[in-house]
Amino acid sequence: MLALHNVQLIFPVVLAWVLGTAVQLQQAVLFDPLAYGWLLALAIAAGAMVLHQQNLAGWRVGLAMVIFGLMAFSFTGLRAGWYLDTSLDSALEGRDVLVTGVVAAMPQRNEDGLRFRFDVESARIGLTEIKLPPRIYLSWYNAPLARMTEGAPEAFELQRKSADLSAGERWQLTARLKSPHGGSNPHGFDFELWLWEQGLQATGYVRAGAKDAVPQRLARTWAHPVEQARQRVRDRIFEHITDKKLAGVIAALVVGDQGAIDRADWDVFRATGVAHLMSISGLHVTMFAWLAMLVTRWLWRRSRRLCFALPAPTAGLIGGVLLALGYAIFSGWGVPAQRTVLMLATVGLLRLGMRRWPWPHVWLLACAVVVLSDPWALMQAGFWLSFVAVGVLFATDSGHINTAHQKQTATRLRALLKEQWVVTLALTPLTLLLFGQVSLVGLFANLLAIPWVTLVVTPLAMLGVAFSFLWDAAALSMQGLTLFLNALAGLPHATLSIAQAPVWAGAVGVLGGLLMAMRLPWPMRCLGLPMLLPILLWQPARPDAGEFELLAADIGQGNAVIVRTAHHAMLYDSGPRFSRESDAGHRVLVPLLRALDVKLDTVVLSHRDADHTGGAVAVLTMHAKAQLISSIEEQHELQLLRKSQRCEAGQRWRWDAVDFEILHPTASDYARNARSNAMSCVLKISNGRQSALLAGDIEKDQEAGLVASGLALKSTLLLVPHHGSKTSSSGVFLDSVQPQIGLIQTGYRNRFGHPAETVLARYRERGVQLFDSPGCGAATWSSALPASVKCERLQRLRYWHHRVP
Repeated sequence: MLALHNVQLIFPVVLAWVLGTAVQLQQAVLFDPLAYGWLLALAIAAGAMVLHQQNLAGWRVGLAMVIFGLMAFSFTGLRAGWYLDTSLDSALEGRDVLVTGVVAAMPQRNEDGLRFRFDVESARIGLTEIKLPPRIYLSWYNAPLARMTEGAPEAFELQRKSADLSAGERWQLTARLKSPHGGSNPHGFDFELWLWEQGLQATGYVRAGAKDAVPQRLARTWAHPVEQARQRVRDRIFEHITDKKLAGVIAALVVGDQGAIDRADWDVFRATGVAHLMSISGLHVTMFAWLAMLVTRWLWRRSRRLCFALPAPTAGLIGGVLLALGYAIFSGWGVPAQRTVLMLATVGLLRLGMRRWPWPHVWLLACAVVVLSDPWALMQAGFWLSFVAVGVLFATDSGHINTAHQKQTATRLRALLKEQWVVTLALTPLTLLLFGQVSLVGLFANLLAIPWVTLVVTPLAMLGVAFSFLWDAAALSMQGLTLFLNALAGLPHATLSIAQAPVWAGAVGVLGGLLMAMRLPWPMRCLGLPMLLPILLWQPARPDAGEFELLAADIGQGNAVIVRTAHHAMLYDSGPRFSRESDAGHRVLVPLLRALDVKLDTVVLSHRDADHTGGAVAVLTMHAKAQLISSIEEQHELQLLRKSQRCEAGQRWRWDAVDFEILHPTASDYARNARSNAMSCVLKISNGRQSALLAGDIEKDQEAGLVASGLALKSTLLLVPHHGSKTSSSGVFLDSVQPQIGLIQTGYRNRFGHPAETVLARYRERGVQLFDSPGCGAATWSSALPASVKCERLQRLRYWHHRVP
């Protein structure tokens, strides 16, 4: 169509396809499928008409871009609509469903149990057959300790069965499902988009309690043979290597099991800028393809008959791409590996076709091929990092070495240094834009880590599949690298953290980095320096003097509220602990505080419950100077990390003309050794015009005590006590507070049933506007605009995001 043999049209047409896809990804709600169908038909018809119009030669490029942009827009919309047609019926959420199906991938294990992908074959509730999405994401938690200590043999049997769960097995089990739902926070990870890309249309957990039907393994099948092989290899690695932390890294490099890497190791890898090496990334696949190409070409040249049939360079190219495809599939066929294989295949086909296109055409075509296969890759940070890096190397001709000097070690070393410097310089602005943090030691770490991991650790780890003793050598070589990385991560100012800037600032910064890295005279390169300033100096808006702002983070079932004044900040509660390896502090609060460039002066932990203190260790570690105020007991483990000041009624402080006052508990409450909820620190914040009341998990007795105390409770905003539990939010308390807005921090379909419908009715009767975490995401309220709440989920709503019924 449109004379695509003309190379002049390639670039605008491919660019239009990428732009048309990008526009469609901004839709909050999908059109009717017929609308996309008509748009696609219109674009095709317009293209056919243009082909026969000789007098439109001057308009051909513009028309081609419009036509292909419409094609991409409508094609992506149709794909999204087809996908949504098989989503989970909301009427099935929270119900126990008997499901029969096949384990579709090797399970991801942790100390709390395991997670696995499950291909559904049939499902029913009672005797009624129902329809579920074709693939779901399940958790199987370890058998409760209480059941095991009771000596119930079925508890041990369930524990053993879950541990033996393998890819390709057919199981019948009872599951409780819900629609894909993740937290929605500023600059946060889009879990729902990740599930969408993986084809997982429901999440849930296996019901394996004392009153539930026992899960049954029905058969071992031949389904998913690659996943079965991957699981066998992973299990062999963990059996062979005694150090489980090193075994996790080796497993990640061989079979792509990133979840096997210890969280503390991930922190070190990120701080030193080498995290991309510890999973099956584009670099691994590219290096594997290069080595496979060399080996294939060498072997091919050993046979004269083969060389007459097909030239050795061509055979090497084909073999390299095919073997890279096999490696990517065996490593889990992750999105980065998919992109790299598609890119290698695109470039390889161009070479086989003797096409000598300019590098921007090759680069953009590879980009479009990836976008065609996975449109939603455009929303992923990894996509931009990998393709910008490749584009930078193309644009700067980095690493080019004269053939006559290829054997000179010094020349190779200079080329390696230059390549690493160019990529680091150009990607630093993009990394700051996407993550708000960049490793200042990353250049030095990668100079050793890239060749060491790709040329030593990974080959040894891969060869260990055939010769297991080589896994010991891989672990030993990785241990030495880890010591080096730990030393770098421990250096002062190993990382730079700044506020995450808008997209325009990042784009300008990337162009500036590219300009400084290109082969240009130094006066022209220096023009890139001022282009870095917008992203380096960006500061998010802060409240004016005398005003304050609250951000209730979306952390699931728990409390975590960031309070900011003009020059100070505090955190009220730190959210829940999700598992032994994950908590709200590490996963949500630390990245959020970094992205907003917030330095905490004070952390208030209302009481000791895990859904309020679960993320405290991560937060306090990152904010070493923050004062801790809490009602936690002297023996609490957090006291070892940071000695806390007891919160007690009557405490006051003032920041930037904003008053903070603790209203509860009293000294007598400590003497009575009351229950943890009753000891919640209640904090009132006021600037004389507007006020907010943060009530923790107090219940009706404490609410009555506050009302009887005669304290001024009236507040514009109320953090709803105890997440909307029926034991709190009494009528007399609400009448004293008289809130206009209520924030409810809860998890979607949480097991406690928060908020209770009777409680919601009391708020509605009093005309209180309610905003809960599942429907609103992170909620931001400002005393300067007291009548409105900004909901993060609504601000960045896209069609793949879950709508709470």
